[in-house]
Amino acid sequence: MTGRTFQTLTALVLAALWALALGIGHWRGDTQFLDRAEGALTDLRLLARGERAAPDSVTIVAIDDDTAAKRGGYPLPRADLAAIVEQIARFEPRVIAVDVLLIDRGSDQGDAALARAFDRRPTVIASAAVFPEATQLMEAGENELLARLPLAEKFLLPRQAFADHAAVGVVNLTTDKAGTPRAAPMLFRTAEQVELSFPLRVAALADGAEPTLEADSLTLAGRRIAMDIGHALPLSFYGRRGTVRTISAASVLNGNIDQEAVRDRIVVIGATVTGGGDVFPTPFDPVMPGVEVIATAIAHLTTGDGILRDRSTRAIDAVLAIVLTLLLTGLLAWRRSAVGLLSIGAVLVIWMIANYVAFSHNVWLSAALPVAAAAPPAILFGAIQLWLNRRQAQYFAGKNELLQQFQAPALRKWLTVNPQFLLVPVHQDAAIVFVDLSGFTSLSETHGMDAMLEVLKDFHTLVDREVVAHGGVITNFLGDGAMILFGLPESTEDDARNAALCCVELCKCIERWIETLPPSIASQIGFKVGAHFGPIIASRLGGGSYQHITATGDSVNVASRLMEVAAKHGTELAVSDDLLRKAGPQCALFEFGILTGPRETQIRGRSGALSVWLWRTDSGGTMKAG
Repeated sequence: MTGRTFQTLTALVLAALWALALGIGHWRGDTQFLDRAEGALTDLRLLARGERAAPDSVTIVAIDDDTAAKRGGYPLPRADLAAIVEQIARFEPRVIAVDVLLIDRGSDQGDAALARAFDRRPTVIASAAVFPEATQLMEAGENELLARLPLAEKFLLPRQAFADHAAVGVVNLTTDKAGTPRAAPMLFRTAEQVELSFPLRVAALADGAEPTLEADSLTLAGRRIAMDIGHALPLSFYGRRGTVRTISAASVLNGNIDQEAVRDRIVVIGATVTGGGDVFPTPFDPVMPGVEVIATAIAHLTTGDGILRDRSTRAIDAVLAIVLTLLLTGLLAWRRSAVGLLSIGAVLVIWMIANYVAFSHNVWLSAALPVAAAAPPAILFGAIQLWLNRRQAQYFAGKNELLQQFQAPALRKWLTVNPQFLLVPVHQDAAIVFVDLSGFTSLSETHGMDAMLEVLKDFHTLVDREVVAHGGVITNFLGDGAMILFGLPESTEDDARNAALCCVELCKCIERWIETLPPSIASQIGFKVGAHFGPIIASRLGGGSYQHITATGDSVNVASRLMEVAAKHGTELAVSDDLLRKAGPQCALFEFGILTGPRETQIRGRSGALSVWLWRTDSGGTMKAG
């Protein structure tokens, strides 16, 4: 198993475990830390889906600003509330739901009138649960169904005089951290009792059937209604305030009432008066009246148009979270390139579209859970991969930089583009230059090799700088000398001219450099240069583990022997007539220094003579015999 495969498998296993832990927590309802993100993403989906028409079966009678102004303020006297109920009852609604807490004593006459009004039609009145500040925890051995119900300290119940004439339900809602109602619990409990919610009481009375409670659902008049954890009914808002049909209580009191808005409808009476305090922020409206939120829950129960979120959808959320996490992590491991990033982007787009389509069809799949499951492993794995890749890149860059020092810059670039260069030897013309220090061997014996290494290093640096500046290639440093080619990797018309100019600059720079050396060294060291132009065979030499580029042929031998000619005649440079003619009349050798010749010279190891020119600087040179 390779290191990369092991890293990928480890990342996939850890990512799967992380996603599985979150998925199980979500399925159990223990991931409240995701609620804020889920709420924001739910609001986005609601806004994208847009407003919908509310069911015709529910009507709100609003105790609004107009009602308060005409009746002298808010809260209304019980006699006025009784009058509103009486007027509504005349048109035979299915149920009258009074979303007003009647826990205080009013006037005897008003309370009696209101109690009598409740007898006119089936009526539900509101109670409220008071919750402790501490978070509810499930105790060991406690029934899970019961333990998941909202645990209240007490219930604020309406006065018994009213409760004797109407059903009672708890009006509390479950909100997220931003205060937006997300669900309407169907059951509430204290240590002594369990109470039905206000919307459930209303829906049951409207259907004329008691609800049957099951583990994750309830059945009402033969309809199974899926419930979220804790028997909570998820809320899906229809739109802005007033989307649920609303009429003013003032018009009801005036007798100006649309009978069709009341007859055989569920009529919810509640306050929308400014400053009443019973408002909630929703994605469609920042001040949605609480009575309209309650009406929304009632409509969901009676029409079944609510949004589905229960244990089954939470299980699907968990599976999707695991799959998305493994898929993104796997894609990061598979391709860390543009293709991989595009694949990851495509997967995310497909998931978002599928999530929105499900939501628009009233199936609430979590958007926050898959992100929370997939993002940390993907980011962590991606960051680790980037770090490892950067380390690897730095390692290879260091290796490459180190290896590049063993090859000429021009050849490095050429080999990068043409890796097959010189696998087959090439015959071509080139300018060949040899340079060598004189007296270096004897200096090493007297001063020690360690002391002379710095001198040699400076000499090599000088040669390298001048050769690169003039477009040449150093094929090899030969101890205290170097072999230089002009014509690799490609030959040009300027090879001979560049070689001549390089020879001039080398002689000048080496002379100045020698003058900077300590007198004990400078007095015993010199240099010589030989240059020739002719045919060579350029090739790679070496085996499979190591190769270097070089040139061979008679022209190479001639250039090397010309250093002996320079030393014999006490000049810095001996250059063949072939190179001089090829360089042309504008050659630097004619412009700088003193050039003499040509002279026919016998070259060691060669049967025929060679026409040679001798060159030295104006200062007379620092040539030493060697």
